[in-house]
Amino acid sequence: MIGLVLTGHGEYASGLTSSLKLIAGDQLEQYEYIDFKKEDDVDTLERNIKTAFDRLENCDGILVCCDLIGGSPFKSAVTLGMEKENVKVVAGTNLPMLLEVNTMRFAHDDVATLAHQIAEVGKQMIMVYEYEEVSDTEGSDGI
Repeated sequence: MIGLVLTGHGEYASGLTSSLKLIAGDQLEQYEYIDFKKEDDVDTLERNIKTAFDRLENCDGILVCCDLIGGSPFKSAVTLGMEKENVKVVAGTNLPMLLEVNTMRFAHDDVATLAHQIAEVGKQMIMVYEYEEVSDTEGSDGI
């Protein structure tokens, strides 16, 4: 199984975790989430990420899902991930990605493949809804 770490600014991680539990249930095995709150500094964030990595050390790999490319959670995860084997970091995480990875990570042992798979899911699940009014065509009998 691949371990999962979710992190981001404010209460991003706890908020998405709450949504994940509501949709997928309470069973979050080998899962850690780390909020980066206003009162936290980068040292605190890095300690929390290291602790999460330590808790997941027996996994086949660790996937870190972050909110923003270039933000402190992302940079810290990348820096700390380079010190370990088999850690991948994905930024721009949305709820569909989190649902997908939480389901698929039990069947995967290749963290790189899983990272690319959920990035594709994230892209596919973004859309702009355009309302189009349906007009009756002349001479139509309604069928």
